[in-house]
Amino acid sequence: MEEPEPAGSPPRRFTWEEIGLRTGRGHPQQERWLVIDRKVYDISQFYRRHPGGARVISHYAGQDATDPFRAFHLDKALVRKYMNSLLIGELAPEQPSFEPSKNKLLVEDFRELRTTVERMGFLNPNHLFFFLLLLHILLLDAAAWLTIWYFGSSLLPFLFSALLLGTVQAQAGWLQHDFGHLSVFSKSKWNHLVHKFVIGHLKGAPASWWNHLHFQHHAKPNCFRKDPDVNMHPLFFALGKTLSVELGMKKKKFMPYNHQHKYFFIIGPPALVPLYFQWYIFYFAVQRRQWVDLAWMLTFYIRFFLTYLPLLGVKGLLGLFLLVRLIESNWFVWVTQMNHIPMHIDYDKNVDWFSTQLQATCNVHQSLFNDWFSGHLNFQIEHHLFPTMPRHNYWKVAPLVKSLCAKHGIEYQSKPLLTAFGDIVHSLKDSGELWLDAYLHK
Repeated sequence: MEEPEPAGSPPRRFTWEEIGLRTGRGHPQQERWLVIDRKVYDISQFYRRHPGGARVISHYAGQDATDPFRAFHLDKALVRKYMNSLLIGELAPEQPSFEPSKNKLLVEDFRELRTTVERMGFLNPNHLFFFLLLLHILLLDAAAWLTIWYFGSSLLPFLFSALLLGTVQAQAGWLQHDFGHLSVFSKSKWNHLVHKFVIGHLKGAPASWWNHLHFQHHAKPNCFRKDPDVNMHPLFFALGKTLSVELGMKKKKFMPYNHQHKYFFIIGPPALVPLYFQWYIFYFAVQRRQWVDLAWMLTFYIRFFLTYLPLLGVKGLLGLFLLVRLIESNWFVWVTQMNHIPMHIDYDKNVDWFSTQLQATCNVHQSLFNDWFSGHLNFQIEHHLFPTMPRHNYWKVAPLVKSLCAKHGIEYQSKPLLTAFGDIVHSLKDSGELWLDAYLHK
């Protein structure tokens, strides 16, 4: 580990070649360095204590991290004070501000766009908007209980109540996403506190688990071994053209990938939440000693048990719970995968922030229903470029993003909702066929 510069001494100067070796892998000392605004930081010891998670910051070791740093942090001045102890020098004067391999004009244009977005107030939240979202979730939750309480537990009110509760879970999922991204309050601590309430008490999941996975996804979307959302490759699915061909050439076959567009309907949307997330969240909270998160989670299960057990009995309660998780799982998987699975999936190539996000994300056409149904994640491109932006402002920045794409010849994909769903299946079919061809003939 490099020693910080003594006060008053001239800063050490580094080249990109030196920095590029400090990725934490392959280097004898396993050093991790990164660059923010031309300053070089040694995170070799700090990365394990990083509040956003050890992995997300490590994904930028050996790289320029200026744009993700600006994208993820609210109070940058405060964070920089803590970073001073990690500072070991700066880029040599003849070195460019970011890796020479990156598109200089595109990086500069995006940073100018970021400044414009801040100046126009697009990062400022409307608190009434988020209050009304929370209110509609609480009203649906109450309506679900009242339905069974008033109409009884026969099939029709039971199914209607399950549908309402499934909607509550999906919408609370989108709302916790807002707080998790620090999009609602100007102070991080208030976002974190309400995030624990929404994801813990309204959904029964730990905030720390979501943070651990989701920030990595945003830092390096669709980058194999860095984005946890593509970890289903290769155990369950062959994803992306490059990785599928590579898997076939290595003669790896964990599943019959040429049929993955069919078995996706079995182990994908219906199974993810009830068969995997439901038990893994408890394992995560206990294994990582996240006792506050676990306490918040238990308030959800205790409330659900106490309110529905007298009305339904044990069997009815368990049946309702499973059905709600099934509805939530289908909703969650189709919406979250439609923006990413059909897009470019590969190893991290360390391209600029704008290109990293655009090649891995696509949008779904705007409408009141699509906005509500997807929690405004139909504006996935804008969300990925500006993750702390409150979702009610995505539509405002979209024309500026489209303009930048047009200037640099980058495709800005937007499609109808059902087309986006269909593209998940089509892309799985295509990558499965690529795997099979490579497996048999290459």
